Amino acid sequence: MRIRQSAKRYTAVQAARVLPGLLARSSDANLIRLTRVMEVVATEEEHKVQMRQLRALFEQKHPALELGRRILRQLDPNCRSKLVENLGLNAAYFSAARRNELLAQGLTAPFLLVISPTERCNLRCRGCWAAKYSKDSDMSLEVLDRVITEAKEMGMYFFTITGGEPFIRDDLFEIYRKHDDAYFQIYTNGTLIDETVARKLAEVGNVAPAISIEGFEEQTDDRRGRGTFTRIMAAMDALRRERVPFGFSSMVARSNVEVVTSDEFIEMLIEKGCLFGWSFLYVPIGAKPDPSQMLTPEQRERHRERVFHIRATKPIFVADFWNDGWLVNGCIAARLYAHINCNGDVEPCAFVHFATDNIKETRLKEALNSPFFRAIQCRFPWSENQFKPCMFLDNPWVLRDAVAEAGARPTHEGAESLITELAPALDDYAEELERLTCPMWEQWRGRLRPPGELPAERETLVGETKGRA
Repeated sequence: MRIRQSAKRYTAVQAARVLPGLLARSSDANLIRLTRVMEVVATEEEHKVQMRQLRALFEQKHPALELGRRILRQLDPNCRSKLVENLGLNAAYFSAARRNELLAQGLTAPFLLVISPTERCNLRCRGCWAAKYSKDSDMSLEVLDRVITEAKEMGMYFFTITGGEPFIRDDLFEIYRKHDDAYFQIYTNGTLIDETVARKLAEVGNVAPAISIEGFEEQTDDRRGRGTFTRIMAAMDALRRERVPFGFSSMVARSNVEVVTSDEFIEMLIEKGCLFGWSFLYVPIGAKPDPSQMLTPEQRERHRERVFHIRATKPIFVADFWNDGWLVNGCIAARLYAHINCNGDVEPCAFVHFATDNIKETRLKEALNSPFFRAIQCRFPWSENQFKPCMFLDNPWVLRDAVAEAGARPTHEGAESLITELAPALDDYAEELERLTCPMWEQWRGRLRPPGELPAERETLVGETKGRA
């Protein structure tokens, strides 16, 4: 068995290094054949199912096929092979056995880790928590290196680097080079990415920036400062010229919800070269939290429909961090991912600034299985209605109870407001969301795959969304 798995791994790695280049100018039929190769080398049944689902989309001429062509043709060969080998094989395929082994032992085994090596930033965006930090607060390279090393031992090879502004620290390239077998996504404001930085990213090959953008120039500059949009466009152009994979990240609030899911906005980003995008609902944390900017439940449902429409009609992968919770069986906090801030505090979510453990004082495995994380996990699923997955926005009692049970402490100034003065507003929001989405979830849940199989967006769901968009 072990010899066969080693042979599969060797075959897959060689294919990852050779096939994408051969297929870059190849036919659609050969792209479909690639999914068959990946299905054969997959060791887990869920990955085989994913390849079959992807092949079905390709055969239907879904926009995913054009996205596949864009990835093959747009990227530098080094970036292309690292994307397939590090993210596709190391992070998703080969490490799954180790994560399943830990799960069998009753231990938490996340797929990815979000790390904030710095909270410093060159911008002062409204509503962001990264506003009061100095260089002294940065996580040392030694600690960061140890965290990533321990994470890989647990089967994690995908890391999201956030902040603050990660590119304010040029020394992080040492980490990307050292951990050449891992893949890094970087949330960035994009203003520090120039031709030199883009060239360095092409050289390491295992990094994909996700550039924050709030809409067009008016919306972006309103929140991030005058001239930011122009600098973002220049950063995207530099990354495109160096053939580095990149995407976008948008904070969705009442003031920009219609813009960031409009066809015009998405098509502009595709033209600039974005391959993926993340949509994050505004939550009242950080500097001067403002509950009035949260999407209403009705706006949130409309936003869900628009994201479906984008995925069904555009050659770009867009994920909705909250509304897509139903696709991964609910909230992933403290289960499939965790966040470590620049001080080393291990938090269940990048938006939940509470912790009991610090990575400087404990190993990662122990921190991820702390009483605080256990208190959250034992309450999962928070609700049968997976259209309201979040543990502090949609089901605020989960965070309050877990913090009280484990004695978790706030890790950022003002974090306790989520469970104190903002509690009544969050409770009202959750109740209203339940009233709106419960009937919808009951209608949709019957169309999903049975328990134990991977959930998928059936053609009927996509078709209905397209009809309403």
